[in-house]
Amino acid sequence: MPLSMNREVFITCAVTGAADTASKSRHVPRSPEEIAKASIEAAKAGAAVVHIHVRDPQTGAPSRRNDLYKEVTDRIRQADTDVVLNITAGMGGDLIFGSVEQPFPVAPHSDFVGASERFAHILECTPEICTLDNGTMNFELGDYVMTNPPSTLRAMAKMMTDFGVRPEIEVFDTGHLWFAKQLVEEGLIEDPVLVQLCMGIPWGAPDDLSTLMAMVNTIPSSWTFSAFSIGRDALAYPAAAVLAGGNVRVGLEDNLYAGKGQFATNAQLVEKAANVVENMGARIIGPEEVRRKLKLTKR
Repeated sequence: MPLSMNREVFITCAVTGAADTASKSRHVPRSPEEIAKASIEAAKAGAAVVHIHVRDPQTGAPSRRNDLYKEVTDRIRQADTDVVLNITAGMGGDLIFGSVEQPFPVAPHSDFVGASERFAHILECTPEICTLDNGTMNFELGDYVMTNPPSTLRAMAKMMTDFGVRPEIEVFDTGHLWFAKQLVEEGLIEDPVLVQLCMGIPWGAPDDLSTLMAMVNTIPSSWTFSAFSIGRDALAYPAAAVLAGGNVRVGLEDNLYAGKGQFATNAQLVEKAANVVENMGARIIGPEEVRRKLKLTKR
């Protein structure tokens, strides 16, 4: 299938994530105030959507505390800068196994809870979009497994649809995209369907262009997708995503650097992506156009 460049592009900024990055760069926001400030700065730099995790303000460790999510969303909504809120619902699916010979009990820092608990902060914060990590995979190093059984995904997809929040289906490998089609077929996710291709994360889909296009070519033409990669390839992926017909995600969740040895802010990463998109001849669209495109409900 030939490339079909997207000429009306929205940028998502993933502002902090859940990985151990806060100890590596002082620009990674920790507190609700810092996360909200980084989100607003990213919006002013050209991001139409901000993707939100929260962290313990003291330690920087990932958190699922509802009060932290509520403070972040309240601060963003009280600002004078409009942006679409996309909150993670991926936390609570982490299993870290024991030794090879004694995998159980799992490590005490595992975080594995039920579907309703994983969705509780979404009910409280009422974002326009929330994420659905659409499968299980061995994740990065050690024995951490990102665990999302089909029954849990079906339950969470129904919660999102019933509540009126748009799922962003996070796809880390080809089977996750296959299951996304199944959720749509079963009526658990409604049009317009939104997909995020998460490339280059060990041990999911590698970020080479052959794999990217193989996945893009199986996405129905009526769906909307974005794509990103992590680490050293993150800065190049906006061009790849737009050329493939998609939208762009950048941010400190995925990459800490603006260049070799140069720590970035979220706003700087958005600005770099915006320059790439515009220099390719595409137009960057803002939050109101994204809401119309994805039929989002602003609350």
